[in-house]
Amino acid sequence: MATVLKNISEIRRFFHRNEDPIYFISATNFNLLGLDEWVKNFKYICYIDCYDGKHPNVFCPSEQPHAEFQSIEDINNYLLQHKEVIDFIKRRGGKPKFVFLMFDEETERLSKELGATVWFPKAKLRTAMDNKIETVRIGNKAGVPSVPNALSEVKDYDHLREICEKNNLGHDLVLQSAFGDSGHTTFFIKNEADFRRHESEIVGEGEIKIMKRIDCRGSAIEACATSEGTIVGPLMTELVGFKELTPYRGGWCGNEILATAFPPKVREKARDLTFKFGEQLRKEGYRGYFELDFLIDKKTGDLWLGELNPRITGASSMTNHAAFAHADAPLFLFHLLEFSKKKFKLDVDELNARWADPEMIDGWSQMVIKHTEDSVDICTASPQTGIYKMLEDGRVVFDRFDYHRRAVESENEAFFLRILGPGDYRYEGADIGILVTRGRSMTKGFQLNERAKKWIHGIKSGVEGKPLPTAQAGPALADPAFKIL
Repeated sequence: MATVLKNISEIRRFFHRNEDPIYFISATNFNLLGLDEWVKNFKYICYIDCYDGKHPNVFCPSEQPHAEFQSIEDINNYLLQHKEVIDFIKRRGGKPKFVFLMFDEETERLSKELGATVWFPKAKLRTAMDNKIETVRIGNKAGVPSVPNALSEVKDYDHLREICEKNNLGHDLVLQSAFGDSGHTTFFIKNEADFRRHESEIVGEGEIKIMKRIDCRGSAIEACATSEGTIVGPLMTELVGFKELTPYRGGWCGNEILATAFPPKVREKARDLTFKFGEQLRKEGYRGYFELDFLIDKKTGDLWLGELNPRITGASSMTNHAAFAHADAPLFLFHLLEFSKKKFKLDVDELNARWADPEMIDGWSQMVIKHTEDSVDICTASPQTGIYKMLEDGRVVFDRFDYHRRAVESENEAFFLRILGPGDYRYEGADIGILVTRGRSMTKGFQLNERAKKWIHGIKSGVEGKPLPTAQAGPALADPAFKIL
């Protein structure tokens, strides 16, 4: 009879003894940073080498000719067809398991060809869940309310006004199309001029989520729907739209994790709603890791469901490095456990209560630094991955190479993960890298604090570029930005 894992230490031991190779395949290893230290035989296969070959568990094949990437799925499908990747996987043998940030049905087909199992729900189900319109409906079933909204096709501006009148939404609106990255498919519309500016992205795009605009604060929370119930992580703040970090209004650009960022009542409510949403996802046939964005009304403190990401996200490295993750296990370990088919018995209520304890949360922040100027050139120098120090005069200097976030000892140190390297195009919206610091990057009023601004300036001033040869500077280099984190 198969043994049943009954507690956290047995689960941890199970993964320390894991024999089957598990691979995280993505543009970078950022989302599951450090997971290789919890799981034996866990490797990263990445397109971008953020570590100059110095990370023992990151494999980056040499560059091969390929069509221009339009998405992370394209990057993953390129990697799965790369001879060096295929040889690497075959050489290591075993029954390979793949996890991804993003994948599609082609990824599933290529994985099958390699004899690998994808440890995530089917791409078709994930796509259905990822639809922002569907999220509202799942939330409604679960008793998790969305901002007052209407779901409708929009024919023109008059039709939009009509929908708003009928649903009592007013005329200061936020519109979202069914799919896409925040900042690219979120439109703020007060009048006809605003509508005209985005008309081509709204009309003919099918059902649109039309929301009353509220004065709110963004937050994120990750969870994992398992056969034993939904395990819920901590509520994180979101950094959104800061012009020092991103050119996209409403674009996500980082997170903070700290016990006191929100009043206890808000934290409790967010955890309760996330649990309910996870239980509904289980009924819909979805299991594993997911993230919810909650919008917190600044005036009333009401919580509204923003969106669902049925996957790991840019905030996952925060969740999986929090104090509770080191005390118990990273949240993603429960995702792997769920797909391993290993029987386990967990007191989910007890685990959730423990993870809700403020003592289990230490203060960290991460900032995703993008190139914010409207310019295109070629990067000639950029800060390398490692630990940086801020000197007393505010200058930021490289201290030493490291790939551990936890090597950051004080608020005067930071871990920087380089994304943009010499030879890459630097365009508006290009990711320069991710900076992880202890403590807050925002003030109590949720604006960037002075320390964060100094860190951003220090990193950005280490990036240099040279103009493109004239022949290359044409429309072929229109903004190729898509989310790689």
